[in-house]
Amino acid sequence: MEFRIKALDASASVVSCVIDAVDEADARRQLALKELKIISLEPVRRLRRLFQAPQLQIAVFSQQLVSLLEAGLSLVEALEALAQKESNAGTKHTLYVASVRASEKTGALREALTRYIAYQEQADTLRKTLVNACIYPAVLLVAGLLVTLFLMGYVVPRFSSIYEDVGTELPLASRLLLEWGKLIDAHAALMTAGVVGGLAAAIYGLARPTVRAAAGAWLARIPAIGRQLHVYQLARLYRTVGMLVRGGMPAVPALRMSGGVVLAGARAAYAAATRAVTEGQSLADAMERNGLTTPVAARMLRVGERSGNMGEMMERIADFCDEELGRWVAVMTRLIEPVLMIVIGLVIGVIVVLMYFPIFQLAGSIR
Repeated sequence: MEFRIKALDASASVVSCVIDAVDEADARRQLALKELKIISLEPVRRLRRLFQAPQLQIAVFSQQLVSLLEAGLSLVEALEALAQKESNAGTKHTLYVASVRASEKTGALREALTRYIAYQEQADTLRKTLVNACIYPAVLLVAGLLVTLFLMGYVVPRFSSIYEDVGTELPLASRLLLEWGKLIDAHAALMTAGVVGGLAAAIYGLARPTVRAAAGAWLARIPAIGRQLHVYQLARLYRTVGMLVRGGMPAVPALRMSGGVVLAGARAAYAAATRAVTEGQSLADAMERNGLTTPVAARMLRVGERSGNMGEMMERIADFCDEELGRWVAVMTRLIEPVLMIVIGLVIGVIVVLMYFPIFQLAGSIR
């Protein structure tokens, strides 16, 4: 769920942005972590967002801005050139704004923009990897479901009428299959409405942050999937914090700014870790005690603290997490696809065998 907020930062400047949160209480927690005093907070209505102008493509904008700066244009000239071609400059990328704001103190705007572009590309690559891994299994499931529904709703009832005319005795399994087929055929409209309604309810539910958070919590309880969800979360978190720290932002503000990328189930632990760092505890110890590291990540954080390269070390941790997640996705994809094909083939095969079994029996009795 998105909330439009207006707040005061530590310098008493007014900040306006849109944040993602599970509910209003979660939005207020995120703002408290960033030490923002709320002036107004209201949910963004979906119908209103539907008719809004499209958001500025921030990665493309940043790439073009870097190119213009490298070509020798001043910052003002580059921004004026880009402004002429943008019909809508509204954006809600608070991390981007924070990265640019930190670079103003170091004078390394071009490097900050380049880091953000790399950050966005890596995040998009990870997201595409997960989506692409789900496409083929989803197509298999849908195709198998459609074939099964066609057999049960059209073919099986026709066989049922044939067997009723013949008056032969049917095996129990075949009788049950034919009765199910007749039931589906008799209530086709009602069942179609139920399937469509169920799909609509599922889509609507998954669009709500509270439902997604509950689904994520349920998946996290499954050992194999929960472990990889944790790794995915760590990859996003460490890459975000690392980008901000390398851009010149202190660790504590960077941690507060990055709270939005943490999954809902781990936000309490992340808030506790942020408080511990604010109180003077080392980052590695705070993250490890709140379950926000892996054994390798904890060691790398301690090395980063000793060497002073915390931002670079966090990005390396994110790279390790991305690689681990990529390997797991590849293995699971190779495993799930043949399993799905076998299961779908067995279901369709059983239906076909049960339909034709009485015919085989009848042919045997005639002989």
